[in-house]
Amino acid sequence: MHKDTQQSPLAMAYAEALLQLANESNIAASVGEELGGLRQIIETDKLFAQLLADPAISTEERGQLLHRVFDGRASALMSHFLGLVNVKGRLVLLPAIAGAYDDLLDQQQGIVEVDATVAQGLGDDQLEAVRRKVGEVLKREAVVHQHVDPAIIGGLVLRVQDQLIDGSVRSQLAAMRRQLMDARPV
Repeated sequence: MHKDTQQSPLAMAYAEALLQLANESNIAASVGEELGGLRQIIETDKLFAQLLADPAISTEERGQLLHRVFDGRASALMSHFLGLVNVKGRLVLLPAIAGAYDDLLDQQQGIVEVDATVAQGLGDDQLEAVRRKVGEVLKREAVVHQHVDPAIIGGLVLRVQDQLIDGSVRSQLAAMRRQLMDARPV
């Protein structure tokens, strides 16, 4: 799941402003894709990430670099946004801004992302059944990301935003153990 459980208030403020501008131009989804691509570059290309964060590089030099790299490859809105974030000295926040933007866009589109942890991989039909059931309960379109962890023994652990629903055999066994320990004669 690409979501950050705790967003920086500053990153959220930038993301909200960018989403509002993108909505006015009806390009919210494409701006989200651009931000996601930028986030991926920053997270995989350490040299580029260092260039964005290096205090020895002036704002003007960094702005020229961004101009050379992104003009013609990014939307005008994204180019202007990157220039503003550079001038404000907040380029280091780009991955967090991208995460916050994704969260806001999903919320706007009625999408909820769900992490499903299972002991053995679910087939397509089973995964679709989980997606449908979670979507019905939350009254939103669910996007399910499957994770396999044999340590849960069986059952299902769901994480929806900041809520954890633990229906694993491991947690049921632990609960039964606690009940037995509490009921034992002293």
